[in-house]
Amino acid sequence: MIPLTPSPNLTDQVYGRILEAITDRTLPPGQRITQNELAERLGVSRQPVSHALHLLHRQGLLAESGRRGFEVTQLDPERIRQFYEVRGAIDALAARMAARRAKTDAAGRAQLEAALRAGRAIDKTTPLARLVALDVDFHSAIYRLAGNPVIEETIAPQWPHMRRSMATVMAELDYRQRAWSEHEAIAEQILSGNAKAAATAAETHAQIAGQRTEERLRAINEAA
Repeated sequence: MIPLTPSPNLTDQVYGRILEAITDRTLPPGQRITQNELAERLGVSRQPVSHALHLLHRQGLLAESGRRGFEVTQLDPERIRQFYEVRGAIDALAARMAARRAKTDAAGRAQLEAALRAGRAIDKTTPLARLVALDVDFHSAIYRLAGNPVIEETIAPQWPHMRRSMATVMAELDYRQRAWSEHEAIAEQILSGNAKAAATAAETHAQIAGQRTEERLRAINEAA
């Protein structure tokens, strides 16, 4: 992890850097970490590291481990499947609403098209962290085009967990292209204004992703 330069939002930067390391498994499940170790690696004082670690702990990404230490939590396959079941319903709603606004919300439409173009540029050399970020950007663009901020507010607390789960399947080269093919299908229906088909495509995508992720996590756990 590259050392950070001081700034007013240093805690946010530290949080983001640790979350990225958890997501791409630089800090794998079960890895024990301490404030002193991370402060040294990031080149910052212990205070912003302490704040960031406690936030990650409250979110369930870290568990207490020994005196003043934490460890990265394991991903629970069943829990992740449950996340995707809820997300499927939310994504279907968002896609339906986005399709109804696609012709009138020029800025929202442009944001979705930009997210789609960025996703089309991925290849087998695209870093895992970049793949996850692009995936989040795509779905976030749909939530915003939907025009209901409660959708994005509802899903936001789950993104850290979803980002971790995404990384487990996006590490497989074949799923990278499959995921973006499904994104293409969702976007096509939204941009054409087909609300029903957009909702179906979005929910199906979430169901497939949930199933693939659960299977992958169970395989990893069995191999451990």
